[in-house]
Amino acid sequence: MIDSKTLMPGVRPREVWAWSAFDFANSGYTTVVLTAVFNAYFVSTIAGDATWATFAWTCVIAASNAVSLVLMPVIGAIADATAKKKFWLFVATACCIVGTLGLAFCGEGTIALAGAMIILSNIGYNVGETLNSAFLPEIARPEAVGKVSGWGWSFGYCGGLVTLGASLAIVVGGESIGLTMDQRVAGTMIVTAAVFALASIPIFTMLKERAKPRGTGGKELRDLCLESFREVLKTCRSLGEYRDFACLALCGFLYQSGISIVITLSAVYAAEVMGFTTTDTLILVFLVNITAAVGAFGFGYLQDRIGHKRALALTLLCWIAMIACAAFATTRPVFWVAANLAGLAMGSSQSAGRAMVSLLSPESRSAEFFSFWNMALWVAAIVGPLAYGSVTWITGNDHRLAICVTGIFFVASLIALVPLNLERGMKAAGREQ
Repeated sequence: MIDSKTLMPGVRPREVWAWSAFDFANSGYTTVVLTAVFNAYFVSTIAGDATWATFAWTCVIAASNAVSLVLMPVIGAIADATAKKKFWLFVATACCIVGTLGLAFCGEGTIALAGAMIILSNIGYNVGETLNSAFLPEIARPEAVGKVSGWGWSFGYCGGLVTLGASLAIVVGGESIGLTMDQRVAGTMIVTAAVFALASIPIFTMLKERAKPRGTGGKELRDLCLESFREVLKTCRSLGEYRDFACLALCGFLYQSGISIVITLSAVYAAEVMGFTTTDTLILVFLVNITAAVGAFGFGYLQDRIGHKRALALTLLCWIAMIACAAFATTRPVFWVAANLAGLAMGSSQSAGRAMVSLLSPESRSAEFFSFWNMALWVAAIVGPLAYGSVTWITGNDHRLAICVTGIFFVASLIALVPLNLERGMKAAGREQ
């Protein structure tokens, strides 16, 4: 499965496994902390189920993404200039693990502490995910990046399942032995941090840093930071030269806006519209992660067979079908179909996007271009949920209309994908096959 036709010269199969293991490591954080456990705990217990509790949670998430938007170009520029992506990846990983452990000490009324730990951990996650993605063109041949990216995403969903399963065991088992909810939530945070720490070890011990330093020219850190912001402006000005990357960035922003809604608000939709209980939702999240792992793995091979653009278009059509099913579902079986369509498309679309960025970014500016790509996705993580929330607020909690509006993001992303020419974009980036 892993051979010389898949890997760049000199890359060993165990390095690919080590790279994929980082996706396994960090997936538990998003699954448990941001989606399944701590978000609800923050609203109901830490903020006391106040009328502003959900808004406070979204503000914390927005703040972490906003800081990431500012910080990542700086780190990306320094990592490219010094060829020390692994060092900064280690710093980001440590921040996420420490922040997640800090959540174990949060309880009723600890809004400031919880907010600070979420901001620290989510910044660490965002930066780490970006730097990990920047290793992809160093380890996989251009014709195999879809396959290798798919391995990472599918392995990542396995990590989410492991962490979610362990957390469910703590929540259910802890109740049977008399642990309080505070203690059970603290236990899930400790387990999440521990899985992240253990599963991230391979990337730091096995994966080689192959990028060559571009040299700092004697510049101080401050100068590099200022230069990084100039590089963001340069990247923006370069979009005319790399117009196919620009199309991809717009497409990614639009579909990630929709995906962010599904990730952060699908449980709310299931409860408010379909009458799902907490147990129903947890089971749904667990099983959809399995579908997502299968989708990411299978679509990785499909990308390389039918072409990245066609594969991404197929996943966007899958998202549109999912929205239609969810919007008009009146029975649970139909909603389960929608949920599994979301799982099938989730990892597939994100994997396809990451693979295409690796092909459309110049080799010497990979961290910079991945930073720009992730900036677009982080803005989407703010815009999408706010759009959904605004519709429900204006219409008096009409969630069906809000999910229909979500579909507009996916339709628009499909339109944005049409003018993209992958061969032309690879030539512009100096990555002809």
